[in-house]
Amino acid sequence: MTHGYTTGTGPEPAGPYGTPYTGDANGTTGMPPAVPRQRTAEPAPPPDPAAAPAAPGKPGRDRYLDLLRSIALVRVVVYHLFGWAWLTVLFPSMGVMFALAGSLMARSLKRPAMGVIRGRIRRLLPPMWAFAAVVLAMMLANGWNPVEDPDHGDTWGLIGLFNYIVPIGAPPYPWHIGSPSGLLEDTWAVQAAGPLWYLRAYLWFVVASPLLLWLFRRAPWPTLLAPLGLTAIVGTGLVTIPGETGNAVTDFAVYGGCWVLGFAHQEGLLKQIPRYVSVSCASLVMAFGLWWASNHLGPDGWDLNDIPLAQATWSFGFVVILLQYSPSWQELPGRLAKWERLVTLSNNRAVTIYLWHNLLIMATVPVIDLLYRLPFMQSERATAALDSSYTIWMFALVWPLIGLMVLAVGWVEDLAAKRKPRLWPNGAKRSTGRRSRAGAAHRG
Repeated sequence: MTHGYTTGTGPEPAGPYGTPYTGDANGTTGMPPAVPRQRTAEPAPPPDPAAAPAAPGKPGRDRYLDLLRSIALVRVVVYHLFGWAWLTVLFPSMGVMFALAGSLMARSLKRPAMGVIRGRIRRLLPPMWAFAAVVLAMMLANGWNPVEDPDHGDTWGLIGLFNYIVPIGAPPYPWHIGSPSGLLEDTWAVQAAGPLWYLRAYLWFVVASPLLLWLFRRAPWPTLLAPLGLTAIVGTGLVTIPGETGNAVTDFAVYGGCWVLGFAHQEGLLKQIPRYVSVSCASLVMAFGLWWASNHLGPDGWDLNDIPLAQATWSFGFVVILLQYSPSWQELPGRLAKWERLVTLSNNRAVTIYLWHNLLIMATVPVIDLLYRLPFMQSERATAALDSSYTIWMFALVWPLIGLMVLAVGWVEDLAAKRKPRLWPNGAKRSTGRRSRAGAAHRG
């Protein structure tokens, strides 16, 4: 039985596929966070499914971009755990992730487009299949029947299951499953499905990239700014597109500018602009985003996930500044060097971390609830102390669980990339014991 603690505001961006929030006003009813709100965050990471980082120092890897991706993934987990709205302003993770993915895509499109698209999709789908197999098995074991689901019933429920195989739309899932007093709160399926919106958006960006890059090379500025204009139309209520089509178009618009900024970074357009000009213009765009947000605050105040135009403009300007100052490190400098292995590991397992982190956050609750059964925890003072530090314990526990999941299923990312499976690809060199013994024998 859960002890009734939340895990932030739910999967980022807001609700999976724009679903409305159904929790109480302060999000404290039920175990994991309330159902995520309008989908426009915390990524995650994830993550560019095509990124297959090599060990530090290998030619072609930009460690600055790898560091940004790692920061984005950590911010996604922290946001989904604590639900702090100001994190969406401090570091717009999803905009950064889409920009990095766009840059990699532009670099890859020097090769034939169809082969690049097939490669990206191949790297995306197997990790998703592993995740979907577990989540679907859990839902079915708890009695969910997609044919009889009140929201996704009949034939459409079965057809919708295809989105667990190829994420072209929103996959079906039950809003409530199991018992509110069970190990997982009864909205766990909604929380688990939250990150899947990113895979849908990523897939459509990948498919559209050959055309987008062609347009960018012929008309860079209109192509770069068009997504912001589209967001002003579909993300403000000026034009409303109902259903999942509207959600997909809004996602494409909100993060399209960041994706094309990745093109601009890879093609060298940003370097052609004086830094003071690009930073000044980016700051004005960001200021507009904050002004718009201040006049259109959502249910969580300054959470930009609820304010598409603010999210689009703030992320756009933020990414411009990050990419304009891009130092193109071959290895992390100075004090950052101690994070080399973790940065390499998180980039190699970005999809795994992003897909599973929400479910793992919820899994911390039944584990921590066991503490209430300990003999020395039976006093009111001890119980109150654990109550007040509950989310801190969740934060401490979720990282080991993520590490275990990396060991358990992370190797699927290697198979998807046609590499030899690795359990813990952090860039560390293998033991040189064999060579050392051989050298000692030679010296002896």
